[in-house]
Amino acid sequence: MDNLLEIKNLTVEYKSIKNGTNSVLRAVNDVSLNIKQGEIYALAGESGCGKSTLSKAITKLVPVKSGDIIYNGQSILSHTKEERKKYPGEVQMVFQNPYSSLNPKMKIGDILQEPLDINTTFSKCRKKAVIKETLSDVGLNENVLNLYPHEFSGGQRQRIAIARALILNPKLLIADEPVSALDASIQAQIINLMKDLRTQRNLTILFISHDLNVIRYLADRIGIMYFGKLVEENDTNSIFYFPKDEYTKKLLNSAPRLKIYQ
Repeated sequence: MDNLLEIKNLTVEYKSIKNGTNSVLRAVNDVSLNIKQGEIYALAGESGCGKSTLSKAITKLVPVKSGDIIYNGQSILSHTKEERKKYPGEVQMVFQNPYSSLNPKMKIGDILQEPLDINTTFSKCRKKAVIKETLSDVGLNENVLNLYPHEFSGGQRQRIAIARALILNPKLLIADEPVSALDASIQAQIINLMKDLRTQRNLTILFISHDLNVIRYLADRIGIMYFGKLVEENDTNSIFYFPKDEYTKKLLNSAPRLKIYQ
């Protein structure tokens, strides 16, 4: 199986002011990993360990201090102007809170059509067909198009956010804590939706979470982050049954009793 994404010695820093003086926070510290085409790779760790910053670097939402990000064999840090325009259609992100990630002043139809207007030359008829198909893939129908985000439950809003991320038919979907703001029963629905989408759309998924219950059920491989570093990486069974790093062992021991999602 070929690598779709390779992270090489990546470092991301934030500037801050501490006690009245300028300081630097190294949120991601010399991280290297690869994600294979078609797999679900999970990043786990405590809040503040650098998981979300790494995902934002992949989507070009934060600048990189050093290292490289190679997507489909090419460094995204050396993209031409034309390649930069195409990249959002290849890599999309689903955020933790669907209410804050959806524009409350826009109807769902406009939210879903906007990426198509900006990134494609599709006809009006083709855009309508893509929107209908994408909604169907996430378990929704056309009745939602004339409604606003506040008219939906949290789970429905997250399905809409996933639909928006899928509307350009990306190859890599980054899901940053996509179920942590949802009730347990709704979490299970969204998790199973992710598994179905991987198969239906041949998606590669980077799934970011601190919930080991979710990760164990969903992921093929897991990377464990701690203070900006990747301290351990292995297939899911090996991480849970044969952890090597001391931090990984402590993280597993601190987890609530594991649930089974069906």
